[in-house]
Amino acid sequence: MTISRRSLLIGLPLLLAGCQTGPSPQSMYDARPNEPHPLKKVPIDKIKPELRRQEVAYETSQPAGTIVVDTPARRLYYVLGNGRAIRYGVGVGRSGLALAGVAHIGRKAEWPSWTPTGNMIRRDPQRNLKYAGGVPGGINNPLGARALYLYRGSKDTMFRIHGTNQPWSIGQAMSSGCIRMMNHDVIDLYDRVKVGSRVLVLQA
Repeated sequence: MTISRRSLLIGLPLLLAGCQTGPSPQSMYDARPNEPHPLKKVPIDKIKPELRRQEVAYETSQPAGTIVVDTPARRLYYVLGNGRAIRYGVGVGRSGLALAGVAHIGRKAEWPSWTPTGNMIRRDPQRNLKYAGGVPGGINNPLGARALYLYRGSKDTMFRIHGTNQPWSIGQAMSSGCIRMMNHDVIDLYDRVKVGSRVLVLQA
C-alpha cells in the first residue's frame, strides 16, 4: 500500500490536530478586551514555564474540585481527579503571614474592592492607612480581576486567593498572607470552582 503526496498533504493537518492537547501557552494569556477592565496580553516569554498554567500529573488523596496550595513550592493545584490537576504558579505570604490547613470558599467576587485589614494598617500604617476607606475594583486594585474568599465555618479568615497587578511577584513570598495569581489564571480558576469548594493550604 502506498500513500500519495496529495493524500499526505490532506491528512497531515488532521494528524497534527489530533496531537494537540489544549490551547497554546500564549493563547491562554492573550488580551481580554471584553473584561469590565480590559486585560493586556501577558508577555509569556517573561514568565518562567513552570509558573504558567498547565495540566499535570498530580497524585493526591483530595477529591476532585479541591484547591491545594503548596506554599513552599509556590504552586496551586486544582484537583481534576484520576491523578491529574491544573497547576498554577502563585505568590504567597511572607513568613509568619500565612494560612495553614483546611478552609473553604465562602464567596467569590469579580473585580472586587479591597480594604486593608486592621492588622495590615497596624503593621504598616504608612503604606496602608491611606486605603482605609477602601479601593474600588479595577486594574490598580491589589486583588486584581477575581477573588476567592476563604472561610472556616461561617467566619471569614481574611485570607484570599486573588489576582494581582504585579505579575512579577508570582513565585515569590511577599504578600500579606494571601495567595496571588496572574489575573488570567485567577479568572480560569474562578470559573472552575464553586462557593463551598474545599481549600487545603500546605505549609513547610
